[in-house]
Amino acid sequence: MAAMELRLEATDLPGRTCPAPADSGLSGYCGIHVAVQRRDRPAELLDPQPGDADSAAWTLPCSTAVSAAGVDFTGPYVQGGPGGRFVYLSWGTVTAGSGFTMFRRAKLMLDAVPGAVAEAAARNGLLVGRLGLTDARGMPLCARVVPPAVLWSAGSGPRPSASR
Repeated sequence: MAAMELRLEATDLPGRTCPAPADSGLSGYCGIHVAVQRRDRPAELLDPQPGDADSAAWTLPCSTAVSAAGVDFTGPYVQGGPGGRFVYLSWGTVTAGSGFTMFRRAKLMLDAVPGAVAEAAARNGLLVGRLGLTDARGMPLCARVVPPAVLWSAGSGPRPSASR
């Protein structure tokens, strides 16, 4: 396994408020933030960003294994099993005293990274995903996210140490 970084670069955030689904009994969500969720620890979030920020970015440590089947990504923020790996972007409200209360998630599918891009990223030590975080209805992006909603590219950068 080779160490690498996965960098997510987001623009077009939806704002700090949005309506709630009609069947939820809520009038809406306020104090919206977005963060990367740690694998097997849904309450552990990496660097929550306000929903009205101009942009947001996260850099995640991960590892890759290249085989005839393709590139497999693993790491503390990579969810799912081989052939179905993904990263969760969790949307939640943040209020004084109650912390982060999740109300929806976006699932960035790593198995949708084009093969040549994944292989170049494994060699170069950096995979970059660029995406907008507002859906077609003006709501926080959710559900399964694949190209063209996310653009994957191989970057070059310093290789992270294997001890991360």
